[in-house]
Amino acid sequence: MINFRYHVVSLTAVFLALAIGLVVGTAALNGPVADSLRETVNELRKDNQQMRQAVQNMQRELELEEEFAAEMAQVMLPGTLSGKRVLVLSLPTGRDHTEGVLNMLQLAGADVTGRIDLQDKFINPENNNDLLELAVTAARPTDAPTAGLPGNGHGVETSSALLATVLLDQPAGAEPVTEADRRAVLAAYGNANYLTTSDRITAPAEAVVVISGQPYVDKDSAKKDESVVKIAEQFDRTGGIVVAGNGSAGGNLVAFVRGDAVLAQTVSTIDNANTVQGQLVTTLALVQQLAERKAGHFGVGDSAASLVPRLPQ
Repeated sequence: MINFRYHVVSLTAVFLALAIGLVVGTAALNGPVADSLRETVNELRKDNQQMRQAVQNMQRELELEEEFAAEMAQVMLPGTLSGKRVLVLSLPTGRDHTEGVLNMLQLAGADVTGRIDLQDKFINPENNNDLLELAVTAARPTDAPTAGLPGNGHGVETSSALLATVLLDQPAGAEPVTEADRRAVLAAYGNANYLTTSDRITAPAEAVVVISGQPYVDKDSAKKDESVVKIAEQFDRTGGIVVAGNGSAGGNLVAFVRGDAVLAQTVSTIDNANTVQGQLVTTLALVQQLAERKAGHFGVGDSAASLVPRLPQ
């Protein structure tokens, strides 16, 4: 009969055999296995050092490229937009690179009539009805021009049309917008927190730079991206409009304009305006727009025609 003592002896023998096996196996394999592991670790360490150095080199190259673009701007831009009245219209997604674009326009000698920062509230579809009502009441009591405003029930489109009317040159033969009209409309939208203005805008613009960014990604992204397009369409009135964006994929404004056969003929786009190089090209694209009434699509994306526009002599 197998008793408890037998079990103890059996288990002890098993564990002893395992221990002896581990010792023997470790002794037999310790040399070659350890050498192989040590060699692998050294190789990985060298690879990491090389990758780290490559990243540092690329960062430095990027810094030098931006420094080069900034220095080239000092050579190329002064005087290219002298006497040209330009409005800067900044969308919420393009706020990070608005200042850089503005600085380049000023370096080119543009008469920046003002900077308008549209707020997230302006794009939010929940405010559609409020924007429709505001478009009707904003001009009162000065009776700023409201004829021809879209009547399709899209608040962003209707409000954008009104803003474009008071901020841009009017077509030949149209009644000019007075400063009082302009001030009243901007005050109405500003007081309702739909936009902010940097300075007092006392003159209409002959060209506009719309500064945008990546597409929206929240639950209302489709409606918001549509609203951004409506804004660009309504400000595409003067023959001088450039969209300074970040990227050209995912349904953002640059991607939409380039994919639209009509807008692509009148609206210039830059897909890397978040860089110094792209901010320089944004200004050159506007020079081309005003000199030749010609749209172009520039940047580093696959849908860009070239890196920079070919400027007239």
